[in-house]
Amino acid sequence: MARYTGPVCRLCRREGTKLFLKGTKCFSDKCPIEKRNFAPGQHGRDRKAKIVGYGLQLREKQKAKRIYFTLEGQFRAYYEKASRAQGVTGELLLQQLERRLDNVAYRLGFATSRRLARQIVRHGHIEVNGRKVNIPSFQVNVGDEIKIRPNSQKMTVLESSREFASHQPAPAWLSVDHANLSGKILSLPKREDVNLPVNEQLIVELYSK
Repeated sequence: MARYTGPVCRLCRREGTKLFLKGTKCFSDKCPIEKRNFAPGQHGRDRKAKIVGYGLQLREKQKAKRIYFTLEGQFRAYYEKASRAQGVTGELLLQQLERRLDNVAYRLGFATSRRLARQIVRHGHIEVNGRKVNIPSFQVNVGDEIKIRPNSQKMTVLESSREFASHQPAPAWLSVDHANLSGKILSLPKREDVNLPVNEQLIVELYSK
């Protein structure tokens, strides 16, 4: 399955803001954007062109894609589905991205980053309503119960993730049980629940052309 396998910290530097792709490292002094807050590459320090119009729209789309680790085809499919549904297209787009199983696993504190959550899902450590699901893009629904499988609960990476999550507030649309590594979908996520540096309206404008 196609996916980005390169260094993720350069993605934050390219966007000029923290996308929180590296877990605990993003909250420490070791975060590269704290030391080198300029675009990666040989001329990244020198080229600081003003971005307007199409460039702004493109950068917002790239940020959203990189935060949720989706490729262009899948991201475009999310937009097409949101544009056909009733409601605000940008908010519906973010709602679909938030409902991805790998993102929900991250939000529940099962991993310190979405990239690690994706790996945990792919390796079959997550179950939804009692059934194993290993598809990161699986869309959860209201009432679904997400849990780490019993045989996987003693993994070292989950212990460190639980410690990290204990200091992070859970979104209002999720109910979390850190002790049992489980959670439940209370409602669909709203725009105010998505505290990310993304302007979804610019993404809609880009795809609407």
